[in-house]
Order: sequence, then C-alpha cells, then structure tokens
Amino acid sequence: MEKIKDPSIYRNPVILQSEDLTKYILETAVYPREPEPLKELRELNKDHPWGFIATSPDAAQLMALLLKMLNPRKTIEVGVFTGYSLLLTALNIPHDGKITAIDINRKAYNIGLPAIKKAGVEHKIDFIESAALPILDKLLEDPANEGSFDFAFVDADKENYVNYHERLIKLIKIGGLLVYDNTLWGGRVCWPEEKVPEHFRSGRNAAIEFNKTITNDSRVEFALTSVGDGLNICRRVA
Repeated sequence: MEKIKDPSIYRNPVILQSEDLTKYILETAVYPREPEPLKELRELNKDHPWGFIATSPDAAQLMALLLKMLNPRKTIEVGVFTGYSLLLTALNIPHDGKITAIDINRKAYNIGLPAIKKAGVEHKIDFIESAALPILDKLLEDPANEGSFDFAFVDADKENYVNYHERLIKLIKIGGLLVYDNTLWGGRVCWPEEKVPEHFRSGRNAAIEFNKTITNDSRVEFALTSVGDGLNICRRVA
C-alpha cells in the first residue's frame, strides 16, 4: 500500500443515485447518532491516504443494529485497518465479549488504538498481526472452535472472500452472522468488464464470484444490500 503514489485511484464511487443522496443519508440519519469515539476515529481516517477504505458510517450503523440484536460474546474480524469497524463492534458487544481481530498491518491499527483505549474497550480485542488464512486454519485445528463464534465481519482482500467464507462458516455457530463488506465494488459488479478500469477488475471479478458463491450456499440465509459499498449479510442455518 505504502508504495502506491496515489491511493485515491482505488476509491470506489458511491452506489446510490448520487453523492448528494449519500450525503443526505449520512447527515440526516447517521452522523447525528454516531458515537463520539467513532466520530473521532472517522476524523483521523480523513488524514490517512487510504482512509477511504475504512468501513462506511452507514454500513457501520446497520452493523450496530445487528450486533445489538444478536448480542454476541465471541466475534472475529478479518481486515481491521485503523479499527473503525472494530471499535464499532467493541462498543456493541457485552463487557465480557471478545473480538479476534486479524490484519497484516499493525501500523494502521495503532492509528486507531488511542480512540479504542479512550472508549474503554481495548480489553475486548485480541489483535493478531498476520495474514488471515493461516490464523483461521489454526483456529480450525481445534475442534472446540468450530461453531463457537457468534459474529464475523470481513473487510479484506476481495480475492480471498470465498476462502475466508469457507473457513468462517465452520467457526460461526448456527444462527450466527457473517457480514462481508464491499460486495458491490462501487457498483462495478454490473458493469461490462471492458468498462472497468484495470486496477479494479480483480476486485470486481472476486466480488461477482463471491456473491454467486453465497447465493448457492445452502448453509446460509442472506441479504445482499446496497448499504455502504454493499454489505452481504449472512446467517448460518446449517
């Protein structure tokens, strides 16, 4: 990431009718209810060249509702960045809840760590600096971990979403939720491939493959939503 001169070329466009409509939703329904710790971290992200890859506040608002309804005590997050979604989860699970948070970049996580500490929720987080697949495989080596997690959130490399899903579905209990971000890839999932800029094609094709995989996965009920950059919300049923 740090070697890319202009990260902004990777910014996805809004997928609603217009940026004005997105702004209306955020200013009318999201920002007025955004907890102060999340607001502080969102402001920090504005100064980061890759800040736009953080979970969008409207997607976070929906996730907060899901977390409050589910009341999970054991969660897992693949892809942390500066920790906006991680902080959101920590704020919305019980005091004794735990989050296994996996990311390859502790430097980015450390940017948001002061906000996490200030919010008094650092004790809920077990941050692991690593690629996710080896950690997920290691968790699955212990049969006790199968079906032991209540909630999973994934916002990482899209090319591995199918691989993450095949492991996470075994870790999440029946009735638990798996939430995947960026599954509409700025709306490019419905564009003809030749019209998709080269640097977006891999992620676009991975999102298409992942969404088809979920549609054909009888182990989950799901909703592919247009919130944020596309949240695919799955409930394990088998």
